[in-house]
Amino acid sequence: MDNIDHFNLRSFDLNLMIAFDAMMQEMSVTKAAEKLRIGQSAMSHNLSTLRMLLADELFVRVGQKMQPTAKARALAGPVRAALSQAQNALHATDSFDPATASRVFRLGVTGEMEMILLPVLLSHVQKNAPGLKLLSRQVTAETVDAMIAGGEVDLAIGCKSQLQSGAFSEILFQSEVACCFNPDLVGMTGPLSRKQYLGSRHAVLSQTENVAGCVGVALQAVGIDLDVVMAAPDFMPLLAAARNTPVIATVPCRIASQYAPLFGLSCCPMPIDIDFPPVTMNWAVWSDKDVGLVWLREQIRTVIRLIDPAHEMEAAE
Repeated sequence: MDNIDHFNLRSFDLNLMIAFDAMMQEMSVTKAAEKLRIGQSAMSHNLSTLRMLLADELFVRVGQKMQPTAKARALAGPVRAALSQAQNALHATDSFDPATASRVFRLGVTGEMEMILLPVLLSHVQKNAPGLKLLSRQVTAETVDAMIAGGEVDLAIGCKSQLQSGAFSEILFQSEVACCFNPDLVGMTGPLSRKQYLGSRHAVLSQTENVAGCVGVALQAVGIDLDVVMAAPDFMPLLAAARNTPVIATVPCRIASQYAPLFGLSCCPMPIDIDFPPVTMNWAVWSDKDVGLVWLREQIRTVIRLIDPAHEMEAAE
C-alpha cells in the first residue's frame, strides 16, 4: 500500500470529492446539489473551491450543457473508486469465512510451541482455510510484552510468565515435564525413582546465563541441587545429548511424547513434583474482537487438545 500523506489530506476537505463526483454524474449544479441535499449556492461554492485548489476549471459550459475538462475526466475514475472503497469500508460487517479468507497471521511462539503446535496447527489450518498463512516469530518471557504491545505479533503462545502489558491471557494447559534418556547409556529403565533421578547427570533447558535452567532453578527453590552438565536454549540439543551421552533430559511432556521416540529414547514421568507456571495464549486488548483471530484462537485450542499427551507415561523400550 502506498504511503498516505495525512498532513496534506487533512488540509483538503474530502467532502469536495463527493461534490466533484456528484457533478460528474449529473453535469448540473442544480441536480448535483439536490443529490447531495445541499443548497445550490453551497454546491457552487464547493466547485469554486475545487477549481482554485486544482487550478483547473473542471466543468465548462458548452452551449446549454456542462462539460468536464480533461483534468476532470482524468480525476473522475480514481475519485469514484476512492469513494466506493470508503463506502464499502463504512458498511463492512465483521465477518470471516475461513474457506475463502486470505490473510497472514503473526504468531509469537516459544521453543516448545514451535515444535509441538506449529506443525499440527499448519496442517489443521490448511485443511480448513487454505488461503491463510502463518508467520512465526520466537518470543521469550523477556520479549513477549513488547512484541504484543508493539503489534509485532497477533498472538503469543507458550509463555509461562505473567505479562505486564495488560493483554488478554488464557491458560492452554498446565506444565508437566518428563525424563528422556538412553537406557543403554544410563544403565536404568523407567520409571525412575527419586534417588535414580537425583543421582544422575542432567541436560536442561536454559534461556539465560544460569546453567541450572528452569528445572534446576525450580528444584533449588525446594532445596535440591541438580547435577546439570548441559544447558541449551532449545529442546532438540537436549534430546540429542541424551541419545549420545549418559544424561537425563528433562523436557515438557508434549515434547517427550512426540520427539523422544525419534531419538530412540525412553521417557517416564519426573519422580519429583514441581509446580511450573501454566502455558498461556496472550493477545492485545484491541484485537480481542477481531473475528479472524477469534477463529484462530479456537483452532489453537482444538489443536492443543489433539496433541495432549497421556497423563501416565510409560518408558519406551
